[in-house]
Parts: sequence; C-alpha cells; structure tokens
Amino acid sequence: MATNEVRQPEIRVLPMPSDTNASGDIFGGWLMSQVDIAGSISAHRYVGNRVVTVAVDEFLFLKPVLVGDLVSIYADIAHIGNTSIRISLIVMAERERGTDTAQKVAEAVLTYVSVDENKKPKAIQKSDLTCK
Repeated sequence: MATNEVRQPEIRVLPMPSDTNASGDIFGGWLMSQVDIAGSISAHRYVGNRVVTVAVDEFLFLKPVLVGDLVSIYADIAHIGNTSIRISLIVMAERERGTDTAQKVAEAVLTYVSVDENKKPKAIQKSDLTCK
C-alpha cells in the first residue's frame, strides 16, 4: 500500500509501555488482538450482523512495533462464503509522525463467521452487503 493513498484505516491505536514484552517491543499478542478487532469491524460492516472469529489463516510479523508508533490497520475483503468472510489486513506504523511515512509491520488474514441472535451460523445474503 502506498503511503499517499487516501484510505481510512479500520482502527488507529497508539501502543503504550504497558503493551511491551520483556525486550521492550510491543507484545505480539497485543498486535494480534488489534488486528482481530479491525478485522471484525470490517466483517461486521459488510455482513450487517454479529460475526465471530473462527480462524487466523495467516499472520506475519514483518518488523517490530515500538512504543509511540501510531499503528493503523487496513482491511479488505478477501473472500465471502456462505456463512464466512475472510478479511485481509495490513498493519502500518508511523514512527516519525508528521512526515507522512509509514512502514508495513505486519499482515494477516482472518476468517469470521456470520452468526444470528442465537449464535448459530447465519447465511450471508448479497442484500446484506453494504459499501464501505
């Protein structure tokens, strides 16, 4: 993703010192949690009802995330099945805010299942899909 694209992230978050591991880098589990939140927001937006995470199909940590990085997570639909939706996510970190430069620090693909009010799988209807 080019840094000059006009695109809004699903979420932006600033990691804090309490989110670090013993080496002083942001804990991988913290980043995975943020990615899951961003993916679920995107899936819910398209499906129009509750979704649950069923799989982390891929998760690549490309560079460490540091305290003070402004982390932006971008999401795209990779596939829509009968009851499931696969979301591709890219994690960017701005280390020098104000310079409009960001580095890709992670990428992931997660699968969510659409569920009804009884938490049972619910078919995704084309009419349920909305534009971003």
